Amino acid sequence: MVRVLLPLALLLIAFWVYSIVDCALQPPTRHRGVSKPVWLLIVFLLPVVGGILWLVVGRSRLRGLPVFRAPDDNPEFLGRIGSASDQDERIRRLEEELAALDSEDENPPHRPDGDDRPDARA
Repeated sequence: MVRVLLPLALLLIAFWVYSIVDCALQPPTRHRGVSKPVWLLIVFLLPVVGGILWLVVGRSRLRGLPVFRAPDDNPEFLGRIGSASDQDERIRRLEEELAALDSEDENPPHRPDGDDRPDARA
């Protein structure tokens, strides 16, 4: 009889310790029903029954967590970047703006007071 009860007692103690540690290490967002301290109290005061209740009722499963995908594997990202013609149009507009800025730098406006320095104040 001792050969059966001793391993069973060790197994139940190991399960109890596992339940306490698992309950203590889970983030508070993964506790269902009551708050984290109450679950710890239940698991601690009711060794086997509290552990079973924690695993069946109190511990929520990880569901629906977003899976990280690289941008080139993510169809949502690929759909947002636009087509080659959109990029060509944007490059054309940027080149036009750059050319306009270059032409402004070549012909600085002359001030009526004769001071051509850009930092001079009238």
